[in-house]
Amino acid sequence: MTTLGARLQSVREGEVRIVLPWAAHLSQQQGFVHAGAISSVLDSACGYAALTRAPAGCEVVTAEFKINLVRPAIGAHFVAIGRVQHAGQRLTVCSGEVLACAVALDEATAQSPMKVVALMQATVVHVTVPPG
Repeated sequence: MTTLGARLQSVREGEVRIVLPWAAHLSQQQGFVHAGAISSVLDSACGYAALTRAPAGCEVVTAEFKINLVRPAIGAHFVAIGRVQHAGQRLTVCSGEVLACAVALDEATAQSPMKVVALMQATVVHVTVPPG
């Protein structure tokens, strides 16, 4: 996430938000943030959300995801929100969305209009990490 310039905005049980500021190096030829960058932050948001509900001693890895890019990623910053929909012993199913905001993060308020640019459904696997 450091390479993309993204950072955690909030972490709650079952929900994680990651902020991605617009940057020219993340854009495709028309100036929209590239689908790869949008997918990466949303995959991370879903994965971290799953980790908040994973059994003790487990890490998580994404087994699969499906993403719908519903409009061009145009904005000053983007918020990727991952939410746990079902947490089982071995698998967690998450949904996520990326919202675009036209104003810079330091200028944004709770009333700043945001538009959905991507929707995701992901399956995350719990992986036991050996001690040490």
